[in-house]
Amino acid sequence: MTDYVAGGIAERSVPRGSGVGFWGMAMVVASEVTLFGTFIGTYYYLRFTNAHWPPPGTPEPRVVVPLILAGVLATTSLPLQLAARAARRAHLWAARFFLCWALTVQCGYLVYEIHDYVAQLHRSAPQDNAYSSIYYTLLGADHAHVALGILLVVWLLWKLLRGLTTYRLNAIRVVAFYWHAVNLLTLIVIGVLLSATL
Repeated sequence: MTDYVAGGIAERSVPRGSGVGFWGMAMVVASEVTLFGTFIGTYYYLRFTNAHWPPPGTPEPRVVVPLILAGVLATTSLPLQLAARAARRAHLWAARFFLCWALTVQCGYLVYEIHDYVAQLHRSAPQDNAYSSIYYTLLGADHAHVALGILLVVWLLWKLLRGLTTYRLNAIRVVAFYWHAVNLLTLIVIGVLLSATL
C-alpha cells in the first residue's frame, strides 16, 4: 500500500517497514556522533593540557538554566514518539498535534538559546583562548543540529497537510529517530560544558 489518506476516513493501521530512509538517517546520526565525539575529545584534550580550565578571566558556564533547558528539550522526544505511534495507527490529527507540540517547545528552546549564545559572545569571543573556541564550537554545533531537527518537523507538518502515506509514516519515524539522537547529543554537550565547573 503506497498511498493512503487518513484523518476521519480510515482508522485501520498503516503498514510499516524500515526502508532506506531509516538506514540513511542511521548513517547521518553515526556521522554526527563521530563529529561530536571529535569535538568532545578535543575539549578534554585541551582541558587536560591547560593548567587552568577555563582560563582566568573567562566567564564560567552557568549551570541551572542550561540543565533545565536541556531537560525541557529532552521531553520533546515524547511527543515525537507519540506522533510516530499515532501515524502508525492512521490517526492523522493526533500525529499533527504531537508534532505541533514538539515544534512549539523546540522553537522556544532554540530562540532562548540563540539569544543566550549572542549574549555570551558579548562577554567573550571564540578567539580569546582555547576554552572559548571549543566552548562556542560545541554549543554552536549543537544549536545547528536542533535547528535542523526543527526544519525536519516543519517539513513533516507540511507533508501531512496532504494526508498520510506509507512514505510519510516512515518519514515521521525517521525524523523521530533523528530527534532522539539530537536530544541525547544535547544532553551530552551540556554535560561536557558544565564539567568545567567541577
